[in-house]
Amino acid sequence: MAQSTFPVIQALRDTAQRLATQAPYQWGHMGSCNCGHLAQTITQLTKAEIHARAMQRYGDWERQLLDYCPTSGLPIDQTIDEMLALGFTRTDLTHLERLSDPTIRAAMPFERRNALRHNYRDDVVYYLQTWAQLLENQLLGNIELPAELVGALAPTPVPVAQ
Repeated sequence: MAQSTFPVIQALRDTAQRLATQAPYQWGHMGSCNCGHLAQTITQLTKAEIHARAMQRYGDWERQLLDYCPTSGLPIDQTIDEMLALGFTRTDLTHLERLSDPTIRAAMPFERRNALRHNYRDDVVYYLQTWAQLLENQLLGNIELPAELVGALAPTPVPVAQ
């Protein structure tokens, strides 16, 4: 799964927010599908720029990720490079396109995960939000405070008036 870092979590939340506020969404368009929207957030490229980059090689995002080569010089591979450099993996991005990561889906209520549609805007938003929350929980769970700070943060008993 993607790295539990603030930039990764923020990219997921920003993408979910943009999609939730009615950014153009079209699952069959390389620049405005699930991965395309995350790529927009990370690279600051437009949907048209991402789509044009992807059209220089055959295939959807899954195919592009399988054929990815960091030394190809192809613009879509440079886009993928930026996404990987932030902390995502090729597997993460493949799962995002189909909303299929088992860990993310397991964090959803049974009824919701079984009704999830990979090409439905609201489900993509929900998946991104769930993913961000999982990474945030993991990040917070890994924070260790020094013992002297833990004691200083302990609640002070409040006297009860009688």
